[in-house]
Amino acid sequence: MADTGVLELLRLIEKADDGVDSVDAASRLGVDHQVVVGAVKSLQSLGDIISAEQRSSKHWELTEEGSEIAKQGSYEARVFSAVPLEGLAQSAGRRSQGLQIGFFTVLEKLLLLQKGSGSQLEDKDKNELKKRKLLSEVTVKSYWIGKGNSFSTTITKQETELTPEMIASGSWKEKKFKPYNFEAMGVAPDCGHLHPLMKVRTQFRQIFLEMGFTEMPTNNFIESSFWNFDSLFQPQQHPARDQHDTFFLSDPALSHEFPQDYLERVKRVHSEGGYGSQGYMYDWKIEEAQKNILRTHTTAVSARMLYKLAQQEKFTPVKYFSIDRVFRNETLDATHLAEFHQIEGVVADYGLTLGDLMGILHQFFTKLGITKLRFKPAYNPYTEPSMEVFSYHEGLKKWVEVGNSGVFRPEMLLPMGLPEDVSVIAWGLSLERPTMIKYGINNIRELVGHKVNLQMVYDGPICRLDS
Repeated sequence: MADTGVLELLRLIEKADDGVDSVDAASRLGVDHQVVVGAVKSLQSLGDIISAEQRSSKHWELTEEGSEIAKQGSYEARVFSAVPLEGLAQSAGRRSQGLQIGFFTVLEKLLLLQKGSGSQLEDKDKNELKKRKLLSEVTVKSYWIGKGNSFSTTITKQETELTPEMIASGSWKEKKFKPYNFEAMGVAPDCGHLHPLMKVRTQFRQIFLEMGFTEMPTNNFIESSFWNFDSLFQPQQHPARDQHDTFFLSDPALSHEFPQDYLERVKRVHSEGGYGSQGYMYDWKIEEAQKNILRTHTTAVSARMLYKLAQQEKFTPVKYFSIDRVFRNETLDATHLAEFHQIEGVVADYGLTLGDLMGILHQFFTKLGITKLRFKPAYNPYTEPSMEVFSYHEGLKKWVEVGNSGVFRPEMLLPMGLPEDVSVIAWGLSLERPTMIKYGINNIRELVGHKVNLQMVYDGPICRLDS
Protein backbone atom coordinates (compact mmCIF):
# COMPACT_ATOMS: atom_id res chain seq x y z
CA MET A 1 0.00 0.00 0.00
CA ALA A 2 1.49 3.33 -1.02
CA ASP A 3 2.05 6.14 1.49
CA THR A 4 -1.12 7.87 0.25
CA GLY A 5 -3.10 4.72 0.98
CA VAL A 6 -1.61 4.51 4.48
CA LEU A 7 -2.62 8.14 5.08
CA GLU A 8 -6.17 7.35 3.90
CA LEU A 9 -6.30 4.46 6.35
CA LEU A 10 -5.12 6.76 9.16
CA ARG A 11 -7.80 9.32 8.29
CA LEU A 12 -10.39 6.52 8.30
CA ILE A 13 -9.24 5.46 11.78
CA GLU A 14 -9.35 9.09 12.94
CA LYS A 15 -13.03 9.40 12.01
CA ALA A 16 -13.97 6.14 13.77
CA ASP A 17 -14.48 6.63 17.50
CA ASP A 18 -14.12 2.99 18.59
CA GLY A 19 -12.05 1.69 15.67
CA VAL A 20 -12.62 0.03 12.35
CA ASP A 21 -12.48 -3.51 11.04
CA SER A 22 -9.82 -4.13 8.39
CA VAL A 23 -12.31 -5.90 6.09
CA ASP A 24 -14.67 -2.90 6.31
CA ALA A 25 -11.71 -0.55 5.75
CA ALA A 26 -10.68 -2.46 2.62
CA SER A 27 -14.23 -2.18 1.30
CA ARG A 28 -14.37 1.58 1.94
CA LEU A 29 -10.95 2.20 0.40
CA GLY A 30 -11.71 -0.04 -2.57
CA VAL A 31 -8.62 -2.21 -2.14
CA ASP A 32 -7.93 -5.87 -1.41
CA HIS A 33 -8.02 -6.86 2.25
CA GLN A 34 -4.41 -8.11 2.19
CA VAL A 35 -3.30 -4.62 1.14
CA VAL A 36 -4.86 -3.19 4.30
CA VAL A 37 -3.25 -5.96 6.40
CA GLY A 38 0.13 -4.97 4.95
CA ALA A 39 -0.52 -1.31 5.82
CA VAL A 40 -1.43 -2.30 9.40
CA LYS A 41 1.83 -4.18 9.86
CA SER A 42 3.76 -1.30 8.35
CA LEU A 43 2.17 1.16 10.81
CA GLN A 44 2.87 -1.22 13.71
CA SER A 45 6.56 -1.16 12.85
CA LEU A 46 6.58 2.65 13.26
CA GLY A 47 5.67 2.53 16.93
CA ASP A 48 2.46 2.95 18.90
CA ILE A 49 0.61 4.84 16.16
CA ILE A 50 -2.25 2.33 15.97
CA SER A 51 -3.56 -0.55 18.01
CA ALA A 52 -4.46 -3.71 16.12
CA GLU A 53 -6.26 -6.71 17.58
CA GLN A 54 -6.44 -9.80 15.40
CA ARG A 55 -9.86 -11.37 15.06
CA SER A 56 -11.32 -14.25 13.12
CA SER A 57 -14.85 -14.74 11.84
CA LYS A 58 -16.65 -17.34 9.77
CA HIS A 59 -19.15 -16.78 6.99
CA TRP A 60 -20.69 -18.70 4.14
CA GLU A 61 -19.70 -18.16 0.51
CA LEU A 62 -21.09 -19.59 -2.70
CA THR A 63 -18.83 -21.92 -4.63
CA GLU A 64 -18.27 -21.45 -8.36
CA GLU A 65 -21.15 -23.79 -9.13
CA GLY A 66 -23.36 -22.11 -6.56
CA SER A 67 -22.64 -18.68 -8.06
CA GLU A 68 -23.52 -20.04 -11.49
CA ILE A 69 -26.92 -21.27 -10.27
CA ALA A 70 -27.62 -17.99 -8.51
CA LYS A 71 -26.82 -16.09 -11.70
CA GLN A 72 -28.36 -18.30 -14.40
CA GLY A 73 -31.11 -20.04 -12.46
CA SER A 74 -31.54 -23.50 -11.05
CA TYR A 75 -30.95 -26.57 -13.13
CA GLU A 76 -34.66 -27.36 -13.08
CA ALA A 77 -35.61 -23.98 -14.52
CA ARG A 78 -32.87 -24.16 -17.15
CA VAL A 79 -33.98 -27.68 -18.15
CA PHE A 80 -37.60 -26.55 -18.35
CA SER A 81 -36.74 -23.62 -20.61
CA ALA A 82 -34.47 -25.78 -22.78
CA VAL A 83 -37.07 -28.48 -23.48
CA PRO A 84 -39.20 -27.74 -26.61
CA LEU A 85 -42.95 -28.49 -26.80
CA GLU A 86 -42.40 -31.76 -28.63
CA GLY A 87 -40.01 -32.96 -25.89
CA LEU A 88 -36.29 -33.80 -25.72
CA ALA A 89 -34.32 -36.95 -24.90
CA GLN A 90 -32.45 -36.73 -21.59
CA SER A 91 -29.05 -37.60 -23.18
CA ALA A 92 -29.56 -34.99 -25.89
CA GLY A 93 -30.35 -32.34 -23.30
CA ARG A 94 -27.12 -33.03 -21.46
CA ARG A 95 -25.08 -32.82 -24.64
CA SER A 96 -26.66 -29.61 -25.89
CA GLN A 97 -27.03 -27.63 -22.67
CA GLY A 98 -24.52 -29.20 -20.24
CA LEU A 99 -27.39 -29.67 -17.77
CA GLN A 100 -27.62 -31.84 -14.67
CA ILE A 101 -31.16 -33.23 -14.53
CA GLY A 102 -32.53 -34.46 -11.23
CA PHE A 103 -31.40 -31.47 -9.06
CA PHE A 104 -33.51 -30.14 -6.18
CA THR A 105 -34.62 -26.52 -6.19
CA VAL A 106 -32.05 -24.41 -4.31
CA LEU A 107 -32.14 -21.08 -6.14
CA GLU A 108 -34.01 -19.19 -3.46
CA LYS A 109 -31.56 -20.31 -0.77
CA LEU A 110 -28.53 -19.38 -2.86
CA LEU A 111 -29.94 -15.96 -3.65
CA LEU A 112 -30.44 -15.30 0.06
CA LEU A 113 -26.78 -16.15 0.71
CA GLN A 114 -25.62 -14.03 -2.22
CA LYS A 115 -27.48 -11.03 -0.79
CA GLY A 116 -25.84 -11.54 2.62
CA SER A 117 -29.02 -12.82 4.30
CA GLY A 118 -27.64 -16.24 5.11
CA SER A 119 -28.74 -15.88 8.73
CA GLN A 120 -32.32 -16.55 7.57
CA LEU A 121 -31.33 -20.08 6.56
CA GLU A 122 -31.37 -22.95 9.00
CA ASP A 123 -28.19 -24.92 9.66
CA LYS A 124 -29.61 -28.03 7.98
CA ASP A 125 -30.15 -26.05 4.76
CA LYS A 126 -26.56 -24.75 4.85
CA ASN A 127 -25.16 -28.21 5.48
CA GLU A 128 -27.23 -29.62 2.62
CA LEU A 129 -25.86 -26.99 0.24
CA LYS A 130 -22.36 -27.66 1.53
CA LYS A 131 -22.71 -31.37 0.79
CA ARG A 132 -23.69 -30.51 -2.78
CA LYS A 133 -20.57 -28.29 -3.05
CA LEU A 134 -22.65 -25.20 -3.69
CA LEU A 135 -21.62 -23.56 -0.44
CA SER A 136 -18.41 -23.38 1.60
CA GLU A 137 -17.63 -22.02 5.06
CA VAL A 138 -14.78 -19.48 4.97
CA THR A 139 -12.74 -18.27 7.95
CA VAL A 140 -11.66 -14.63 7.60
CA LYS A 141 -8.85 -13.26 9.75
CA SER A 142 -9.01 -9.52 10.19
CA TYR A 143 -7.79 -6.74 12.47
CA TRP A 144 -9.78 -4.39 14.65
CA ILE A 145 -7.81 -1.18 14.19
CA GLY A 146 -7.88 1.66 16.71
CA LYS A 147 -5.85 4.69 17.70
CA GLY A 148 -2.59 4.13 19.50
CA ASN A 149 -1.02 6.28 22.22
CA SER A 150 1.07 8.08 19.59
CA PHE A 151 -1.67 8.30 16.96
CA SER A 152 -1.14 10.81 14.20
CA THR A 153 -2.32 11.22 10.63
CA THR A 154 1.16 12.24 9.56
CA ILE A 155 3.97 9.71 9.25
CA THR A 156 7.46 10.58 10.40
CA LYS A 157 10.14 8.20 9.21
CA GLN A 158 12.02 6.72 12.13
CA GLU A 159 15.77 6.48 11.97
CA THR A 160 17.30 3.03 12.28
CA GLU A 161 20.92 4.05 12.73
CA LEU A 162 22.77 6.64 14.76
CA THR A 163 25.42 8.12 12.43
CA PRO A 164 28.56 10.13 13.26
CA GLU A 165 27.07 13.07 11.35
CA MET A 166 24.01 13.12 13.64
CA ILE A 167 26.26 13.16 16.71
CA ALA A 168 28.49 15.93 15.32
CA SER A 169 25.59 18.19 14.31
CA GLY A 170 23.35 17.37 17.27
CA SER A 171 20.46 16.55 14.93
CA TRP A 172 19.91 13.24 16.71
CA LYS A 173 18.14 15.15 19.51
CA GLU A 174 15.25 16.03 17.19
CA LYS A 175 14.95 12.70 15.40
CA LYS A 176 12.83 9.69 16.30
CA PHE A 177 14.58 6.35 16.34
CA LYS A 178 13.00 3.01 15.66
CA PRO A 179 13.13 0.87 18.84
CA TYR A 180 15.20 -2.28 18.81
CA ASN A 181 13.31 -5.55 18.58
CA PHE A 182 15.33 -7.81 20.81
CA GLU A 183 12.97 -10.74 20.14
CA ALA A 184 13.59 -10.69 16.38
CA MET A 185 15.46 -13.64 14.90
CA GLY A 186 19.00 -12.78 13.88
CA VAL A 187 20.67 -13.74 10.64
CA ALA A 188 21.97 -17.29 10.83
CA PRO A 189 25.78 -17.10 10.91
CA ASP A 190 27.76 -18.91 8.26
CA CYS A 191 29.59 -21.77 9.91
CA GLY A 192 30.78 -25.28 9.37
CA HIS A 193 28.72 -28.35 10.18
CA LEU A 194 29.91 -31.51 11.87
CA HIS A 195 29.22 -34.75 10.05
CA PRO A 196 27.02 -37.16 12.06
CA LEU A 197 30.00 -39.53 12.32
CA MET A 198 32.04 -36.85 14.06
CA LYS A 199 29.17 -36.05 16.42
CA VAL A 200 28.82 -39.69 17.44
CA ARG A 201 32.61 -40.03 17.65
CA THR A 202 32.70 -37.20 20.18
CA GLN A 203 30.06 -38.94 22.27
CA PHE A 204 31.94 -42.26 22.14
CA ARG A 205 35.13 -40.55 23.20
CA GLN A 206 33.37 -38.82 26.09
CA ILE A 207 31.93 -42.14 27.29
CA PHE A 208 35.36 -43.78 27.28
CA LEU A 209 36.84 -40.86 29.22
CA GLU A 210 33.98 -41.02 31.74
CA MET A 211 34.77 -44.72 32.26
CA GLY A 212 38.40 -43.91 33.01
CA PHE A 213 39.99 -44.96 29.71
CA THR A 214 43.11 -43.43 28.15
CA GLU A 215 43.19 -42.70 24.41
CA MET A 216 45.82 -44.51 22.35
CA PRO A 217 47.77 -42.78 19.54
CA THR A 218 46.37 -43.96 16.19
CA ASN A 219 48.10 -41.70 13.68
CA ASN A 220 49.61 -44.49 11.53
CA PHE A 221 47.25 -45.77 8.86
CA ILE A 222 50.09 -47.81 7.36
CA GLU A 223 51.11 -50.78 9.47
CA SER A 224 53.43 -53.74 9.04
CA SER A 225 51.94 -57.21 8.82
CA PHE A 226 53.95 -58.06 11.93
CA TRP A 227 52.04 -55.67 14.22
CA ASN A 228 48.74 -56.07 12.37
CA PHE A 229 48.76 -59.91 12.26
CA ASP A 230 51.78 -61.76 13.66
CA SER A 231 51.90 -60.06 17.05
CA LEU A 232 48.23 -60.97 17.49
CA PHE A 233 48.99 -64.70 16.98
CA GLN A 234 47.30 -64.69 13.58
CA PRO A 235 48.97 -67.27 11.30
CA GLN A 236 50.55 -66.17 8.04
CA GLN A 237 48.32 -68.48 6.00
CA HIS A 238 45.14 -67.01 7.52
CA PRO A 239 42.55 -65.95 4.85
CA ALA A 240 42.34 -62.43 6.35
CA ARG A 241 45.92 -61.85 5.19
CA ASP A 242 45.01 -62.54 1.58
CA GLN A 243 44.74 -59.78 -1.02
CA HIS A 244 40.99 -60.38 -1.20
CA ASP A 245 40.67 -58.97 2.34
CA THR A 246 43.67 -56.65 2.78
CA PHE A 247 45.17 -53.69 0.91
CA PHE A 248 48.94 -54.15 0.45
CA LEU A 249 51.31 -51.25 -0.25
CA SER A 250 53.72 -51.24 -3.18
CA ASP A 251 55.84 -48.30 -1.95
CA PRO A 252 57.16 -48.70 0.67
CA ALA A 253 56.45 -52.40 0.41
CA LEU A 254 58.40 -53.61 3.47
CA SER A 255 59.16 -52.61 7.06
CA HIS A 256 62.54 -53.34 8.64
CA GLU A 257 62.52 -52.04 12.20
CA PHE A 258 61.23 -54.49 14.80
CA PRO A 259 62.20 -55.30 18.41
CA GLN A 260 64.33 -58.36 17.58
CA ASP A 261 63.95 -60.29 20.85
CA TYR A 262 60.16 -59.88 20.72
CA LEU A 263 60.12 -60.82 17.02
CA GLU A 264 61.98 -64.05 17.83
CA ARG A 265 59.50 -64.96 20.57
CA VAL A 266 56.58 -64.33 18.18
CA LYS A 267 58.29 -66.49 15.54
CA ARG A 268 58.82 -69.29 18.05
CA VAL A 269 55.23 -69.35 19.36
CA HIS A 270 53.92 -69.44 15.78
CA SER A 271 56.20 -72.18 14.46
CA GLU A 272 57.06 -74.25 17.55
CA GLY A 273 54.52 -73.28 20.22
CA GLY A 274 55.16 -72.32 23.80
CA TYR A 275 53.45 -70.97 26.93
CA GLY A 276 51.30 -74.09 27.03
CA SER A 277 50.42 -73.95 23.32
CA GLN A 278 51.62 -76.07 20.41
CA GLY A 279 51.43 -73.08 18.06
CA TYR A 280 50.51 -73.45 14.40
CA MET A 281 53.47 -75.70 13.51
CA TYR A 282 54.46 -74.00 10.23
CA ASP A 283 57.53 -72.29 8.79
CA TRP A 284 57.14 -68.67 9.91
CA LYS A 285 58.72 -66.21 7.44
CA ILE A 286 60.03 -62.74 8.19
CA GLU A 287 59.25 -61.71 4.59
CA GLU A 288 55.52 -62.04 5.26
CA ALA A 289 55.76 -60.11 8.51
CA GLN A 290 57.59 -57.23 6.80
CA LYS A 291 54.84 -56.50 4.24
CA ASN A 292 53.24 -53.09 4.67
CA ILE A 293 49.46 -52.82 4.56
CA LEU A 294 46.67 -50.38 5.27
CA ARG A 295 45.79 -51.49 8.78
CA THR A 296 42.74 -53.74 8.91
CA HIS A 297 41.96 -52.97 12.56
CA THR A 298 43.15 -50.72 15.37
CA THR A 299 44.09 -53.83 17.38
CA ALA A 300 47.54 -53.34 15.86
CA VAL A 301 47.75 -50.15 17.94
CA SER A 302 46.58 -52.10 21.00
CA ALA A 303 49.37 -54.64 20.41
CA ARG A 304 51.98 -51.87 20.32
CA MET A 305 50.59 -50.32 23.54
CA LEU A 306 50.48 -53.68 25.37
CA TYR A 307 54.07 -54.42 24.34
CA LYS A 308 55.08 -50.99 25.66
CA LEU A 309 53.21 -51.73 28.90
CA ALA A 310 55.05 -55.05 29.27
CA GLN A 311 58.41 -53.28 29.16
CA GLN A 312 57.69 -51.42 32.40
CA GLU A 313 59.50 -52.62 35.52
CA LYS A 314 56.22 -53.14 37.37
CA PHE A 315 52.89 -53.91 35.74
CA THR A 316 50.04 -51.46 36.38
CA PRO A 317 46.43 -52.09 35.29
CA VAL A 318 45.36 -49.96 32.33
CA LYS A 319 42.28 -49.12 30.28
CA TYR A 320 42.92 -48.00 26.70
CA PHE A 321 40.65 -46.92 23.85
CA SER A 322 41.01 -45.74 20.26
CA ILE A 323 38.67 -44.44 17.53
CA ASP A 324 40.15 -44.21 14.05
CA ARG A 325 40.01 -45.35 10.45
CA VAL A 326 40.74 -48.87 9.18
CA PHE A 327 40.68 -50.42 5.71
CA ARG A 328 39.44 -53.76 4.41
CA ASN A 329 38.88 -55.10 0.91
CA GLU A 330 35.15 -55.61 1.54
CA THR A 331 32.28 -56.10 -0.89
CA LEU A 332 30.18 -52.95 -0.67
CA ASP A 333 26.58 -53.31 0.50
CA ALA A 334 24.10 -51.56 2.79
CA THR A 335 26.20 -52.25 5.91
CA HIS A 336 29.79 -52.63 4.62
CA LEU A 337 32.43 -50.25 3.23
CA ALA A 338 36.07 -50.74 2.32
CA GLU A 339 37.00 -47.83 4.59
CA PHE A 340 35.40 -47.29 7.99
CA HIS A 341 36.11 -46.28 11.57
CA GLN A 342 36.81 -48.77 14.33
CA ILE A 343 36.24 -48.17 18.02
CA GLU A 344 38.30 -50.32 20.34
CA GLY A 345 38.48 -50.73 24.09
CA VAL A 346 41.18 -52.68 25.98
CA VAL A 347 41.38 -53.45 29.70
CA ALA A 348 44.45 -55.16 31.23
CA ASP A 349 44.38 -56.31 34.84
CA TYR A 350 44.87 -59.33 37.05
CA GLY A 351 42.27 -62.13 36.86
CA LEU A 352 39.84 -60.67 34.31
CA THR A 353 37.21 -63.13 32.99
CA LEU A 354 34.54 -63.35 30.29
CA GLY A 355 32.00 -62.15 32.90
CA ASP A 356 33.98 -58.93 33.34
CA LEU A 357 33.93 -58.46 29.57
CA MET A 358 30.15 -58.95 29.30
CA GLY A 359 29.56 -56.59 32.20
CA ILE A 360 31.68 -53.78 30.76
CA LEU A 361 30.07 -54.27 27.35
CA HIS A 362 26.60 -53.87 28.88
CA GLN A 363 27.75 -50.75 30.72
CA PHE A 364 29.38 -49.35 27.59
CA PHE A 365 26.43 -49.91 25.22
CA THR A 366 23.88 -48.72 27.79
CA LYS A 367 25.68 -45.39 27.86
CA LEU A 368 25.20 -45.33 24.09
CA GLY A 369 21.45 -45.80 24.50
CA ILE A 370 21.65 -49.32 23.03
CA THR A 371 20.01 -51.77 25.40
CA LYS A 372 18.95 -54.59 23.04
CA LEU A 373 22.12 -56.67 23.01
CA ARG A 374 22.90 -60.27 22.11
CA PHE A 375 26.18 -62.18 22.38
CA LYS A 376 27.14 -64.97 20.04
CA PRO A 377 30.17 -67.27 20.43
CA ALA A 378 32.74 -66.60 17.72
CA TYR A 379 36.29 -67.45 16.68
CA ASN A 380 39.18 -65.00 16.55
CA PRO A 381 42.83 -66.05 16.15
CA TYR A 382 43.95 -63.78 18.97
CA THR A 383 41.08 -64.07 21.51
CA GLU A 384 39.70 -67.09 23.35
CA PRO A 385 36.88 -67.09 24.31
CA SER A 386 35.43 -64.72 21.70
CA MET A 387 31.99 -63.17 21.25
CA GLU A 388 30.21 -61.22 18.53
CA VAL A 389 27.96 -58.40 19.77
CA PHE A 390 24.60 -57.80 18.05
CA SER A 391 22.13 -54.92 18.43
CA TYR A 392 18.60 -54.68 17.06
CA HIS A 393 18.32 -52.12 14.23
CA GLU A 394 14.84 -50.53 14.23
CA GLY A 395 15.24 -49.30 10.63
CA LEU A 396 16.38 -52.59 9.10
CA LYS A 397 14.11 -54.55 11.46
CA LYS A 398 16.79 -57.11 12.19
CA TRP A 399 19.73 -57.85 14.48
CA VAL A 400 22.93 -56.23 13.19
CA GLU A 401 26.45 -57.06 14.29
CA VAL A 402 27.90 -53.99 16.01
CA GLY A 403 31.09 -55.40 17.45
CA ASN A 404 33.46 -58.22 18.29
CA SER A 405 35.04 -59.03 21.62
CA GLY A 406 37.08 -61.54 23.53
CA VAL A 407 39.91 -62.28 25.94
CA PHE A 408 43.40 -62.00 24.41
CA ARG A 409 45.18 -65.36 24.17
CA PRO A 410 48.31 -66.13 26.23
CA GLU A 411 50.17 -66.82 22.94
CA MET A 412 49.72 -63.09 22.20
CA LEU A 413 50.36 -61.63 25.67
CA LEU A 414 53.17 -63.74 27.12
CA PRO A 415 55.69 -63.17 24.29
CA MET A 416 55.28 -59.45 24.99
CA GLY A 417 56.51 -60.01 28.53
CA LEU A 418 53.28 -59.46 30.48
CA PRO A 419 52.87 -61.41 33.77
CA GLU A 420 51.15 -64.79 33.45
CA ASP A 421 48.28 -63.87 35.78
CA VAL A 422 47.39 -60.74 33.77
CA SER A 423 44.35 -60.99 31.51
CA VAL A 424 43.38 -58.54 28.78
CA ILE A 425 39.79 -58.17 27.63
CA ALA A 426 39.00 -56.20 24.48
CA TRP A 427 36.18 -55.29 22.14
CA GLY A 428 35.86 -53.46 18.88
CA LEU A 429 33.00 -52.05 16.85
CA SER A 430 32.52 -49.80 13.88
CA LEU A 431 31.56 -46.16 14.30
CA GLU A 432 29.28 -46.22 11.26
CA ARG A 433 26.74 -48.82 12.39
CA PRO A 434 25.85 -47.21 15.75
CA THR A 435 25.59 -43.89 13.89
CA MET A 436 23.16 -45.49 11.42
CA ILE A 437 21.07 -46.83 14.30
CA LYS A 438 21.07 -43.47 16.09
CA TYR A 439 20.19 -41.38 13.03
CA GLY A 440 17.84 -43.91 11.40
CA ILE A 441 19.97 -44.40 8.28
CA ASN A 442 19.41 -47.72 6.49
CA ASN A 443 22.23 -47.60 3.92
CA ILE A 444 25.81 -46.90 4.99
CA ARG A 445 26.51 -45.30 1.59
CA GLU A 446 24.07 -42.53 2.54
CA LEU A 447 26.26 -41.80 5.57
CA VAL A 448 29.76 -42.02 4.07
CA GLY A 449 30.94 -41.57 0.49
CA HIS A 450 30.07 -39.65 -2.65
CA LYS A 451 26.33 -40.34 -2.35
CA VAL A 452 25.99 -38.43 0.92
CA ASN A 453 23.35 -35.70 0.86
CA LEU A 454 25.09 -32.61 2.27
CA GLN A 455 21.75 -31.25 3.44
CA MET A 456 21.63 -34.23 5.80
CA VAL A 457 24.92 -33.01 7.29
CA TYR A 458 23.57 -29.46 7.66
CA ASP A 459 20.26 -30.53 9.20
CA GLY A 460 21.56 -33.38 11.37
CA PRO A 461 20.71 -32.77 15.05
CA ILE A 462 23.29 -32.85 17.82
CA CYS A 463 24.00 -36.41 18.89
CA ARG A 464 22.61 -36.95 22.37
CA LEU A 465 22.97 -40.55 23.45
CA ASP A 466 20.34 -41.81 25.90
CA SER A 467 22.47 -42.87 28.81
